[in-house]
Amino acid sequence: MTIASSLRGTLAAALLASAAFLATPAQAQGQAQRQERPIRLVLNVGLQTLDPVIGPFVTRNFAYMVFDTLVAMDSKGEYRPQMLEGWRISEDGLTWTFVLRPGLEFSDGAPVTAEDCVASLKRWGARDALGRRLMNATKEMRAVDPRTFEIVLSRPFGSVIEALGKPSVQTPFIMPARIAGSTPPGTPVAEIVGSGPFLFLRDEWIPGERAAFVPNPRYRPRDEPADGLAGGKVARASRVEFVTMSDPGLRAAAIQRGEVDYLEYAPTDFIARFGRDRNLVLARARGPAEIIAAISMNHLQPPFDNVLMRRAVQMAMDRPEIIAAEGVPESLMRTDCVTIYGCGTFYASEEGSDLIRDTSLERARALIQQAGYRGERIVYMQPADSALINPIGLVMMDRLKRAGLNLDVQTSDWSSHAQRWIRNATVDQGGWNLLPIIFTGFDVANPLSNFGVGFNCTNIQPWSFCNPDLAKALERFEAEQDPIRRRVIAGEMQRISFEQALLPIGGQFASPAVWRAELRGVIDFGFPVMWNLERAGR
Repeated sequence: MTIASSLRGTLAAALLASAAFLATPAQAQGQAQRQERPIRLVLNVGLQTLDPVIGPFVTRNFAYMVFDTLVAMDSKGEYRPQMLEGWRISEDGLTWTFVLRPGLEFSDGAPVTAEDCVASLKRWGARDALGRRLMNATKEMRAVDPRTFEIVLSRPFGSVIEALGKPSVQTPFIMPARIAGSTPPGTPVAEIVGSGPFLFLRDEWIPGERAAFVPNPRYRPRDEPADGLAGGKVARASRVEFVTMSDPGLRAAAIQRGEVDYLEYAPTDFIARFGRDRNLVLARARGPAEIIAAISMNHLQPPFDNVLMRRAVQMAMDRPEIIAAEGVPESLMRTDCVTIYGCGTFYASEEGSDLIRDTSLERARALIQQAGYRGERIVYMQPADSALINPIGLVMMDRLKRAGLNLDVQTSDWSSHAQRWIRNATVDQGGWNLLPIIFTGFDVANPLSNFGVGFNCTNIQPWSFCNPDLAKALERFEAEQDPIRRRVIAGEMQRISFEQALLPIGGQFASPAVWRAELRGVIDFGFPVMWNLERAGR
């Protein structure tokens, strides 16, 4: 039986049962049953990878269920202690001392210690761009006692707290040292032992289709109210399920009928209708919660090891045409957004925008000719199962073909493409050249973790570029403490990124989440937050 048919069966049973609830006791029993139903979240793509150091955005959603972080971002974008009680900084700014809250436990009952934090940060820091930069600036990271650890810097680094509180891919979640310390950063962890508010029911996991969670009885929430990713993470729902529905129409019908409770992204064709439905609530989060379209290029393989070819792709990215394919209302589009950091974020900049503002297929063709391209096969991976990536990918594909590229379009699901995406191989050996992608402003708002800037010279595939001018600017940004001067440097780095066409952007838009109005305590942050959430009347 498929998930969809199972959910339709559940709905039918619920409707038949509700017709029989004529007496007050039966109504009370029905209300109790509704309260005990699992809260079902429909993800944009299926959950295939469980390791937050390796996995993509869907793994981030999973990881926030079962792990916790030392520092967390609140709804105002400010960083607050989460697993930490607090921290102090030496007068020279080079020694940072962190103290854990007392009584923290992992889901297996072992205490959370400073050794666990050190091991988790080191493994994350070997994989993540911002983490790697922190590690490069670190002389020593050591546990002082069971609740205290230190990061001793070798040089000034202005983003220590931002690194520990990085909200999105890859986030420095805390896991036991016995797991983090024994698993190489590029190898998925074999065991999920969490530090967060929910337990993962691994025996019920169907990769790509369904995942289930129940409250973690060993988790100790903070005393203050939940706020964004910070504060008290109280697991109020008795059971949460992640499910996958590739068909947008099925998603829309399921939430309108109450078969599911929360859609990570509302199907764009239904946003206006959802806004008129009193039983549904559309998310309002904007700025860093908005989505940026882009196209990833394999810099290690021809023809995109040639900057002229990369500029040709960049020149073909007509943002209004690409974003129009999503079908979102005009009020949710930012077709004039020309910053790699995302409009509505602190580092958003116009610097270098003259290089990409006026796109043109004619100019793209001229660049292709100048590059000496002779029609070699270009592997274009198209994620057909992603309701958000598929439409923009089709437009990008069409424009690149019209520009003169010989695209070998290989259509599959996102998870399969994502596994190829992180490998470096020639196209004859199963490699790739182009992949349409999306990310949120959370993922690119900080230049040190920005995919088109911060991964420079990290040798982390698929972000395999290395520009010496960008490297020098990043060093200055890392050491700078003043936010205004950092903003100026961020603009310089954006211009370099556009000049080198490191990650061509395809526009920005909002694709809000939607949830049933009967849910209470929903945290409208920009991606699904399932703690603090419960049904009305519980």
